[in-house]
Order: sequence, then structure tokens, then C-alpha cells
Amino acid sequence: MPQNVSRLRLFAACIYELLLLFALWMACTWIFVRLFGDATVDYKHYFLQLILWCAAGAYFIWCWCKSGQTLATKTWKTKLVNQQNSTLSIKQGLIRYALSSLSMLAIGLGFIWVFVDKDCLFLHDRLLKTRFIRVD
Repeated sequence: MPQNVSRLRLFAACIYELLLLFALWMACTWIFVRLFGDATVDYKHYFLQLILWCAAGAYFIWCWCKSGQTLATKTWKTKLVNQQNSTLSIKQGLIRYALSSLSMLAIGLGFIWVFVDKDCLFLHDRLLKTRFIRVD
């Protein structure tokens, strides 16, 4: 049976993932501003936020369903799997992204859950029956 990932490794991957997201968001914002101009007023602000959320979702869902690994999880030698130890289906990826987004809106509580979960799972992983495993 594959080994679960430690809290430290998950935390390190999350920090790395955040750095990658900042780069993705900066690139998307640059393109948006070049195409549509100032995004600090009116509906453009909300439209840009929606684009950034969708861009991050496309990145995560594609990676989770294709290989189970984003660049950060590859670096930290972890992989996201479902109950059958295989990559997520598109439906599972969409649900996981929606749940993790709600987790972030709730002050990150779904991510903080990892510190109290006996199996080192995020709340959205506990609910979806997905988990990170080590891949060496």
C-alpha cells in the first residue's frame, strides 16, 4: 500500500504551489490588462478575478486528471490519487477544486484541517476520499 505524505511535505508543496500560482496570476493579469485596460474599476475587477480563478482551476484540474501531479507535487515527490490509487476523473477534479476553493474562502480552514486529521488529509480530500501519496 502506498505511503501517505507527511504534514511537512504537504506544507512545503503548498508553499511552492502558491509561488507558482502567483506567477500564473501575474501572467494572466498582464494579458488581461494589455487587452482590456485598467482592471481596478467596474465589472473588469470581478471579471479578472473570475479569469484568475478559472486559470488556476484549469491548471490544477488538468494536472490532477492527467498525472496526479502538479509541478510542486512532482518536486516534492507526491501524487494525488483517488480510492483506487489512480488519477482523478474530471468530475472528481472539478469537485475537488470547488471544495478547495470553498476551503480558502473559509479562511483556509479546509487546509488547516490537515493538522488535526489522523491521516494527514485536507478536509476536501477527506470528503472526496482522495489523498496524496509518496512517489520515489
